[in-house]
Amino acid sequence: MKDEKIERIFAHLQNAQAELNAGILLFNKLLGEMDAEDDVAIFRRSQLYFVEKSPDEGTSEQEKQGFVTFSEQEIEQMPKKIQRLIIIQKKRCRIRTHASGKNSTTYEIRFRSKGYNISASGKTIELARENFIEKMKTAKPKKEDTGVPVTFQAFTEFYFEKFRKRKVSSQTFYADTNRVKRHLFPFFGEMRISKIKPNQCQDLLDELHEKGLGKTANELFSLLSIIFKGAIAHGIIEKSPLDVVLNIKSEKQHGTALTKDEERDLFDSTKDMPIGIIFALALYTGLRPNELQTARIEGAFIVAVNSKRKNRKTEYKKIPICKKLAERLEGVTEFPIFRTQYLSKNFRKHCPNHRLYDLRVTFNTRCKELDVADHARMQFMGHSLGAIGEAYTDLSDEYLLKEGKKLDDW
Repeated sequence: MKDEKIERIFAHLQNAQAELNAGILLFNKLLGEMDAEDDVAIFRRSQLYFVEKSPDEGTSEQEKQGFVTFSEQEIEQMPKKIQRLIIIQKKRCRIRTHASGKNSTTYEIRFRSKGYNISASGKTIELARENFIEKMKTAKPKKEDTGVPVTFQAFTEFYFEKFRKRKVSSQTFYADTNRVKRHLFPFFGEMRISKIKPNQCQDLLDELHEKGLGKTANELFSLLSIIFKGAIAHGIIEKSPLDVVLNIKSEKQHGTALTKDEERDLFDSTKDMPIGIIFALALYTGLRPNELQTARIEGAFIVAVNSKRKNRKTEYKKIPICKKLAERLEGVTEFPIFRTQYLSKNFRKHCPNHRLYDLRVTFNTRCKELDVADHARMQFMGHSLGAIGEAYTDLSDEYLLKEGKKLDDW
């Protein structure tokens, strides 16, 4: 009689256990659908250590599946990113039992999400959990292959061609490309960007400063900043090595206007030379060296591309032809074209104490001396009037000619 009662009680217990397992599985499912920020859901989930599922259709008796969750203390040992995936994003770890022999079983815990693929096994669930937590501590996600280079030279070439080229003028792009090829590629080469350290960047800049190349160091600092920001945007690095680098800014050398005697000597020495026409054009219009190749005569104006517009639109500026420029343009319909480097080199021969850019400085100085209105002078120079000024200012040709007439007293 006792045996029958025991068997009935045992049968009831088995049914209760089956219903309990089914209830917990359903509870797990409901928790997984709840808001990740719900403190109760997170707390209750941390209490459910392991629930073994009944074999599903397609799952053999030798390999049963379930889920394992971890206590708050165990979760705190894991990397922050994995903690967020397990708790906030409601990711649970799957556990499987494998028959590893006739009378032995192996437990495997696996976690797959956001590039992570972590697996650990053990002869017991406790041992599998310990091995899994140890692997979690050093786990790193596998990065997706996006086709973006991760070494310095390859990424710089990619970034310049894909992005930098669209943001700057062709002359600036050409100059920047030459700088990275001359100074940065030989120094960093195909080093992985993630391996570049602040002290290496500091050594490069310090070496240039010691050689008296402070301006070059400043330019390279700006280019490195742009490159590292691009690498951050592409997920190659998390922060720039330049964040702690000290760059000593060299004093900017301001241009010096030519004296009246220097102007006269310049044109006396280049009187019968085609290059003298270009020097006169630069002096009496204030065009930037890289704008001289775009200059043309259009009625009473010199028209040229304004190369310092950042909206990528081609814009032109108009400078009235003053009396002294008109004297040197007699019979000229088209301007000879010279490379900027050639002009700079030859200008130094005639004016050894000046740079080619000083012709632009001289024009701006004369405009101020002859009381040309600021708005007209800024228009001649190709300077921005500001967002509001650009939107609400449209100077007429008559006004520009009236202000340009003041330059006849040069």
